[in-house]
Amino acid sequence: MRIANPKGIKVKRSPASRARKRPVNLTLSEDLVEEVKGVTGNLSGVVESLLADFLTRERERRSGIVEQARATATLWNSFAERNGSFADDHSTL
Repeated sequence: MRIANPKGIKVKRSPASRARKRPVNLTLSEDLVEEVKGVTGNLSGVVESLLADFLTRERERRSGIVEQARATATLWNSFAERNGSFADDHSTL
């Protein structure tokens, strides 16, 4: 669906907005689309901007999880080197 931008509202451009475009199908609430059309005429631009922001936040979140896991493993390995493993007292080997 193409929506004109009669109000001249500018949408923040993401680096992805300069990339090649392709049509996709989205299923959105009719009421929400009508309300958004009253605010902006560039629904595609708004969705693209929101998706780019979401992707940035999601990458940062996942990177933080990986970094936290690495820090935890380093801390645990350091503890095990100093104190040995709890399993050593219970080994059946």
